[in-house]
Amino acid sequence: MQRSATFPYWSALAVSLILAGPATAAQLSAQSLEQGWQFHIAPKSAEAKTHPEAAEWRAAAVPGSVQTDLLAAGVITDPFYRDNEARLQWIGLADWDYRLAFKVDPATLKRGHVELVFDGLDTFADVTLNGRKLVSADNMFRRWRVPVKGMLRSGENKLEVHLHSPIARLQPWLLKQPYALPGEFDSAFGDEPKGKQTANYIRKANYQYGWDWGPRYVTLGIWQPVRLESWDEVRLSDFHIAQQHVDADLAQLQAETSVQADQPGKARLTVSWSDPDGSHQQASQEVELRKGDNALSLPIRIEHPRRWWPTGYGAQDMYRFEVTLSRDGDTLATASRATGLRSVELRRDKDQWGRGFAFVVNGVPVFAKGANLIPFDSFPNRVTPERMAQILRSAHDANMNMLRMWGGGHYQSDAFYEEADKLGLMIWQDFMFGGAIPPYDEAYRENTRIEAVEQVRRLRDHPSIVLWCGNNEVQTGWEAWPDRKALRQSLAPEEVARIENGMKTLFGETLRSVVRENAPDVPYWASSPSTDYEGAANQLTDGDYHSWSVWSGSKPIEQYLGETPRFQSEYGLQSFPVMATVRAFAEERDLEPNSPVMRAHQKFANGDGNDRLLLYIRKYYGEPKDFESFVYLSQVMQAEGIELAAEHLRSVRPQAMGSLYWQLNDVWPGASWSSVDYFGRWKALQFHARRFYAPVRVVAIHNDGHSDVFVVSDRTAPFQATLRSRVMSMDGKVLRERKQALKVEPLASTKVASPTDAELLRKADPAASFAVYELLDDKGAVLSRHLLFVKPPIELKLPDPDLKAELRDNGQGGVLVLSARHLAREVWVDFGTLDATPDDNAFSLLPGETRELRVVSEAGIDALRGALRVRSLAGATKGDAK
Repeated sequence: MQRSATFPYWSALAVSLILAGPATAAQLSAQSLEQGWQFHIAPKSAEAKTHPEAAEWRAAAVPGSVQTDLLAAGVITDPFYRDNEARLQWIGLADWDYRLAFKVDPATLKRGHVELVFDGLDTFADVTLNGRKLVSADNMFRRWRVPVKGMLRSGENKLEVHLHSPIARLQPWLLKQPYALPGEFDSAFGDEPKGKQTANYIRKANYQYGWDWGPRYVTLGIWQPVRLESWDEVRLSDFHIAQQHVDADLAQLQAETSVQADQPGKARLTVSWSDPDGSHQQASQEVELRKGDNALSLPIRIEHPRRWWPTGYGAQDMYRFEVTLSRDGDTLATASRATGLRSVELRRDKDQWGRGFAFVVNGVPVFAKGANLIPFDSFPNRVTPERMAQILRSAHDANMNMLRMWGGGHYQSDAFYEEADKLGLMIWQDFMFGGAIPPYDEAYRENTRIEAVEQVRRLRDHPSIVLWCGNNEVQTGWEAWPDRKALRQSLAPEEVARIENGMKTLFGETLRSVVRENAPDVPYWASSPSTDYEGAANQLTDGDYHSWSVWSGSKPIEQYLGETPRFQSEYGLQSFPVMATVRAFAEERDLEPNSPVMRAHQKFANGDGNDRLLLYIRKYYGEPKDFESFVYLSQVMQAEGIELAAEHLRSVRPQAMGSLYWQLNDVWPGASWSSVDYFGRWKALQFHARRFYAPVRVVAIHNDGHSDVFVVSDRTAPFQATLRSRVMSMDGKVLRERKQALKVEPLASTKVASPTDAELLRKADPAASFAVYELLDDKGAVLSRHLLFVKPPIELKLPDPDLKAELRDNGQGGVLVLSARHLAREVWVDFGTLDATPDDNAFSLLPGETRELRVVSEAGIDALRGALRVRSLAGATKGDAK
């Protein structure tokens, strides 16, 4: 069985407890219960009669889900192919049974404690062991630990898990209620009445009920590992390095452990650590254990610590800590942690623009450059560590330094955060609330509080996590969305107050307290977007901001220039993935923007999102000449539109201190706001992001008859450079050239020019000429290039660029040599269905320019030559739109 990236939530501590140090009779040991499971549809389930093919007991994968088990067994076909989604909704409406027969060795039965541990059950699950009920789970994000010593027997034991359809379980109850709390997206398949969504009322990944970028697959299963844990005297359940104060001179830390002991008595607590250069130190003290739960701590001082920095600001140095609890020289328990030492502040100073919103790491204000991250798959167990790491490396390679882990999915594995630690990617971590209005009852709130404590304690040693946020769009939705306004008007004021107070208590108090008590070195933010419940949400002058007038509101892309928030945590434009990805889910007959299959893989506005795409493509570029041109132009439109917004945000630093576009990745293949598609292939936006998020960038923004030119630097020290500006014709004639010596200020955006169109172009034809701004270092090398057009693409007189492409084999792989006689805008290199990655794409070639690109592929050079296609904006639309 392929190990899932979600294995397990608690792996960093658990593995060290099991494997670290010489085993003694007292130490914890574990028996995996992941092999040998079987599953079938529950006989009493309503769907059992109509789906007899699911009645047979079949092998199941744990961790896993019913849908992926059915797929592996050949009972269903690919859930992502064509319009299969509609035919597979019955799975989430049925109940399912899982069973496992296992044996326990005599040594385990003799231990003082034996506990059954489920790291995650999805979601309503009744668990029995040898016919005795153990637990009724009701939260996908919690661990379930149950003492079972008295229930185990010598020989064979039987473990059973009955999974309830969350829809079938909750819908009858919801229909009896006087009203339904507003949710997110109504089901397109009729299994829930419109406006009567059950997802609000369950602690389960919201996106699995369908989103405007992903399918509706309501999963059920044992989605995290299962094991027996046994121990005698002591169980060390948690080990944490609290960072009380960290600066360049001193790190004041506290090693904190949670210990469960059978008997009182003295013991020795020893903490040793190794710094990044390999040197070792340790501290130790006598402790007095009492029977039951113990919280033990040991102060640690590290002089001149080597601190963890976000990528681009310094090294990602990590320290390794190990704790040992011993008595009379015998080890009782041991665990280890790796963490990076750093300070994090969310700075909200008042200034001339309102109130700031800036992340300050180790005293350095960091402009956050990145994107929003959604789950990696509709079925979490399919996500391999390699695939997850590829997406994170794609973010890093595109010069991103922050990802927002959006609240409608699920908390990621330790492996995810370990990779983010290594790459220097800051993580904005939402709690798992995707926008729906939550219930206000105390039982729901307490269930969430326990979830939050477990997740914060699991993840708090990862230096990459720089913010815990209560939710995504709950507050702004309640204040501004039409269905929420309608509900408020229909309810008595007392009930409205209960709903509002419930949200404020959960997000403003409960979750804030969990973070303050368990991870006080990391800031908490009540909602995104918000002003942290200090006023209305989604304000340009305070807090973070979600910008959706472009795309959702159909406003022109230039609208981005009219909004300057303090931190833009969401904004986006859609596109289709590359043709190789489209062909993975569609047949040739499906290749039309509004074919049934294309609409099925376009979740915005119930499939009408492709008309929205065409609206923007037609406005800025013209009518696509064919389907492949539609796909290509969708990516160009997305890339150039998001570039305008991102560069505007960077140019106004420090008024704005963050740009996180929506979204980095996909859960399935289809149209979405992503810049990296489901298979990890970069869209045009991802290549553009690598340029517009570069540490040093020349930015030229045209608006209303003039252009503002900025030099933006994330470097922490000033440097000398030269700004070269040229005005050129499309065929390459240099009409004007100017050089300007600059001192580039650190951590700043500096305006260096502001010409009107007449001053810039003089008498040149604005539809047949353009400006090139280049920032040169002291040796004349180009640090950044920006092409500026004063007319929209649809009005440009783009000539045939006369593109030439030659693919050579240099003995170490393919080298693609590209040249253009005339200006070639948005050059796109494609190899059809062959997986081949050029080291750059979606770029412009100046007239007469030649570029060499390295091409990485497992395909042979002859196959690559046969599949190679190079295109540009010229010729992508019907007729002479120029």
